[in-house]
Amino acid sequence: MIPVIGLAIGIAAGLVLQPTVPAPLQPYVPIAIIAALDAVVGAARAMGEKRFDDRVFVVSFVSNVLIAAAMVFLGDQLGVGSQLSTGVIVVLGIRIFANAAAIRRQIFHA
Repeated sequence: MIPVIGLAIGIAAGLVLQPTVPAPLQPYVPIAIIAALDAVVGAARAMGEKRFDDRVFVVSFVSNVLIAAAMVFLGDQLGVGSQLSTGVIVVLGIRIFANAAAIRRQIFHA
């Protein structure tokens, strides 16, 4: 429940405060959001399986965002930023959908 509450608070704060992102950091925002959502959906799955650990969640959240941002930065430096960004989004998207499917199976016992 804590990850969902944190996500809701973050979304509300973003809508109210409407922060601006500096132009050099804009390519990293979508990747960071997808990486953070991967951690949140993974935490929701762990909660449903009664094995949620807040320390694991925080480490997963921070490391996902940092690793994804580092990969995009490396791709930019190599001149293949958009291709590497797409790869990161695909991999994290697969993980999100796999966790969502596991949550759905837990809820509907199917």
